[in-house]
Amino acid sequence: MWTKRVAFRGIPKSSFIISPRPFYIPAPLNTLNTFDTRMKLIVGLGNPELRHAATRHNIGFDVIDRLAGSSSFASGKGNYRYAKINAPGGPLILVKPMTYMNLSGHAVVAAMNFWKIGREELLVICDDVNIPLGTIRMRAKGSAGGQNGLKHIIQSLGSEEFARLRVGVGVEPPPVSLSSFVLSKFTEAERKSIEKVIPVCADAVLDFASLGIEHAMTRFNGAVG
Repeated sequence: MWTKRVAFRGIPKSSFIISPRPFYIPAPLNTLNTFDTRMKLIVGLGNPELRHAATRHNIGFDVIDRLAGSSSFASGKGNYRYAKINAPGGPLILVKPMTYMNLSGHAVVAAMNFWKIGREELLVICDDVNIPLGTIRMRAKGSAGGQNGLKHIIQSLGSEEFARLRVGVGVEPPPVSLSSFVLSKFTEAERKSIEKVIPVCADAVLDFASLGIEHAMTRFNGAVG
């Protein structure tokens, strides 16, 4: 993991971005205890390139696309694409890392530094092969649980204390390897189930942005019927 640095007032924004291995600069802690209108960073994990579209590993990208709607994506000050939307809980920065899954932390840190967003305003969306297909599991913090994108983000931030939304994408059948499974596309039947889950995940993100992770967990954790 990398050494943390503290941001001081008066330093130009451009100096906060360090490439290609940026340090995380903690933002001020939240002092609000009611309806939250601060900017949030919503990161959907996946792999770039068209060949990875609609694969199990790219479910995070799918949720980001749902949230973005017709909003266009631009290149961020780092290796990521982003769109900015106005949500009921305040502005959301929707991020797709372009680093490939296993180096997602570089993009996340660059985006957090540029937008001056703290860990409590960060939500990461990713696939999970340890929970049933179509299940949503939100957590306020925790280990990577074998998900390499989450693992790299934890290493990059030097902390497990950030919210995440895991989406069940099925369990790999033997003798298929895990890497081959997560890079595969959903079957026709599975895709029908996932198409029902994606809009619910988007609603869960908006709930997190407005009312916090605990409220979103209580409302959305579980199987999507």
